[in-house]
Amino acid sequence: MLDSTHLQRHVFIVDDDVQTLRAFARILHVEGFEVDTFHSASEFLKHPPSDVPSCLVLDLRLPEIDGLQLQQLMRNGRVDIPIIFISGYGDVPSTASAMRFGAVDFLEKPFDAEALIKSLDQALSKVDAFVTREENRHQSRIAIDRLTPRERDVLGLLVRGMSNKHAALELGISFRTVEMHRARMFQRLGVKTLTDAVKLAMQAGVEF
Repeated sequence: MLDSTHLQRHVFIVDDDVQTLRAFARILHVEGFEVDTFHSASEFLKHPPSDVPSCLVLDLRLPEIDGLQLQQLMRNGRVDIPIIFISGYGDVPSTASAMRFGAVDFLEKPFDAEALIKSLDQALSKVDAFVTREENRHQSRIAIDRLTPRERDVLGLLVRGMSNKHAALELGISFRTVEMHRARMFQRLGVKTLTDAVKLAMQAGVEF
């Protein structure tokens, strides 16, 4: 049955075993994933991943460039997508190295489709969470950028825990002026409380 959570999710499979590629590509297509297959690391490197949430299923032992070497090349090139390693050999040092450098899972052949799909779901859910956090951060920064310099000053002091009275003294302006800037700042940020304004500022990662 097609799971809507798989829509618009891309899976890349790199394995020199043609039967493995065809079998898992067929299964993942049925499950609703977009799938691209490659017979070598070099072939994969010629087709960089798009911005669509994606995951790489990578065989450990490959000709020319092996799985661990490809993982390092991706790290060096800042190609940041989750990697699920697969291998027909119980190689503990390789497993430890792959996980140490960020692999999300290591499946030992033979494994069933359910195990792969479960691992993909976990990996891609982390991607979705990251994308959501980055989008929220981006939108928060846009909101903060709408503030005037004085409104930003007021927000910075309030974030530090100052009252309106102390903020007025710090800025050398009247209490009523601080209240006016605070009200306009709330309006520009689309919030109703100081707590919400502080959360938005922290979410944006703004330093005052």
